[in-house]
Amino acid sequence: MGATNHITTKWLSNMAFESNNPSGHNFKIDIAKEDGGDGSGMRPKALMLSSLAGCSGLDVASLIKKMKLKVDEFTIETIANLTDEHPKYYDKVTIEYHFHGTNLKEDKLQRAVDLSVEKYCGVMEMFRQFAELKIETIFHEK
Repeated sequence: MGATNHITTKWLSNMAFESNNPSGHNFKIDIAKEDGGDGSGMRPKALMLSSLAGCSGLDVASLIKKMKLKVDEFTIETIANLTDEHPKYYDKVTIEYHFHGTNLKEDKLQRAVDLSVEKYCGVMEMFRQFAELKIETIFHEK
């Protein structure tokens, strides 16, 4: 049996919750004012996209360090389509890896992305269970 994570999420008031994390940091979850919340925290479904980008980004950053690659800026754009019917979920997700710099080693950076997408990122594997994923790597040479 693998490791377990235990998260406690506590109702604060109205539609706001506070959730802890094994890191020791807490964060607030809420919904938009037009949906009855106060708009004072993170949206649950959007947090899933941040988790996906963060998980894969950590893999890629680790490989950038390991391969001693020079990158001025690295961003991940995650664009997800939400279904119309309840329960609404992400059925199609595009993940764009943007690398900015001079003389980018495109083959090595692409290898880093591929390793994360195909081998290392557990959140990516979870998303594969319910969504069609489209991966794009975009190089911005200065």
